Amino acid sequence: MRRPTLLGRLARRIGHIVLSGLLTATAGTVLLAQPASAAGGPTQVTGFGSNPGNLSMFSYVPAGLPSGAPLVVALHGCTQSAADYHAHSGWAELADAYGFAVVYPQTGPANNALSCFTWFDPADSTRGRGEAESVAQMVADARTRYGSDADRVFVTGLSAGGGMAANLLAAYPDVFAGGSVASGLPAQCATSQAGASRCQSGSVNLTPAQWGDKVRAQFPGHTGPWPRVAIWQGTSDYTVQPVNATELRDQWTDVHGISPTPSNTVTLPGNTTLTEYDDASGRPAVQLYQISGMGHGLAVDPGTGDQQCGSTAAYFLDSICSSRHTARFWGLDVDAGPGEGGEKLPAPSNLAAGATSDTSVALSWSSVEGATAYRVHRDGARAGAPAGTSFTDTGLLPGTSYTYSVAAVAADGTTGQMSPPLTVTTTGHAPSCTTADNYTHVAEGRAHTSGGITYANGSDENMGLYNVFVTHTLKQTSPGHYVIADSGC
Repeated sequence: MRRPTLLGRLARRIGHIVLSGLLTATAGTVLLAQPASAAGGPTQVTGFGSNPGNLSMFSYVPAGLPSGAPLVVALHGCTQSAADYHAHSGWAELADAYGFAVVYPQTGPANNALSCFTWFDPADSTRGRGEAESVAQMVADARTRYGSDADRVFVTGLSAGGGMAANLLAAYPDVFAGGSVASGLPAQCATSQAGASRCQSGSVNLTPAQWGDKVRAQFPGHTGPWPRVAIWQGTSDYTVQPVNATELRDQWTDVHGISPTPSNTVTLPGNTTLTEYDDASGRPAVQLYQISGMGHGLAVDPGTGDQQCGSTAAYFLDSICSSRHTARFWGLDVDAGPGEGGEKLPAPSNLAAGATSDTSVALSWSSVEGATAYRVHRDGARAGAPAGTSFTDTGLLPGTSYTYSVAAVAADGTTGQMSPPLTVTTTGHAPSCTTADNYTHVAEGRAHTSGGITYANGSDENMGLYNVFVTHTLKQTSPGHYVIADSGC
């Protein structure tokens, strides 16, 4: 049996204190577990390889899954198990709906006292070694066992599992077509226990190129393609500081050779803001989902709606169905069955925006032969179901970008392929507020300095000394014009 890591020995010595693990109980965490997915529990698979990382392999395969289907690898967080992740993350529901297999690697106390994946130890987090190699062997076994499509293998993880998912994307870009990191860390952020603490607190402070170099160094000579990466982070996460999400963004946009300036910004349900970073073809290569007010955990949205998934439990937090959005980002909904974006009817063409106001957008598209109706989706949620080839979306916010797509519906209710997305911005300006220290306000373009004093851009209001100790809330009342709004926004 594998010798416990230094983290494991120390964690046993001091009990409940987590030195480099990623989960600690915080006030307000939802602890009431809901019933497990109707799909049933995952099945353990043995004999998948030499298993140098001493992991267990569990899998879930929908009944009748054909050969050539995608494969998702889902890594649990500290104190969790494969069964926990299967029951609450929503991946089992999506496997049934969209048609793919799920592999759940599981670690345990023999590796780490808190059952954390050892994302911070090169003996476990690099190509061909330890836990990382065990996961790669699970993928190879699943491809043979289930006939999974080698070009559509994806990895996702929460917290320590998210840190390991980022490392796997860096170490095996030839294996994984895409990934998702929830409340996790940049690839190779730490190579020691002490370094893990610095990563969690956001104290590493590397440039995008330095972050990108950490990825490129893991598999020298690989020139692409690189995995597409989704990043999920709560803004009130005090276990893994939110700066880790922007560092992940910097890392993977640099790896893809694209700008860290968003190509598109979308407001989603659950107080979620999505920023997308397109590659040269105009396709998002990196997505950053920031959930206002959410703490440490994976975002779920219990229910039976077509935008919902998952169930609440410790570190599965009621907000938005992150797994469903991630699955769609990877394109897993393309091969779905009836009612889930399948291939029964082609996608409508020529989706275009007409008259746009502060609160409405008029859309039109070309008809699809065999369609009896259409479904219009706004930011991934259904906005309408018109019978014809036009639709006016109302009740919108001024100065806000919305992304639309349309699918045709056949007489039997089957929904066809979704059209390419169209982003439209309503007219007017939506006031926004940002709270930060003066140094950050200046760095991010909301303020400027003169003689060591900080002034709000536009209004020139005096904000005090230019440093990281003075904090203000700035309200953007019009483009480039900011006022101090410390009393409320």
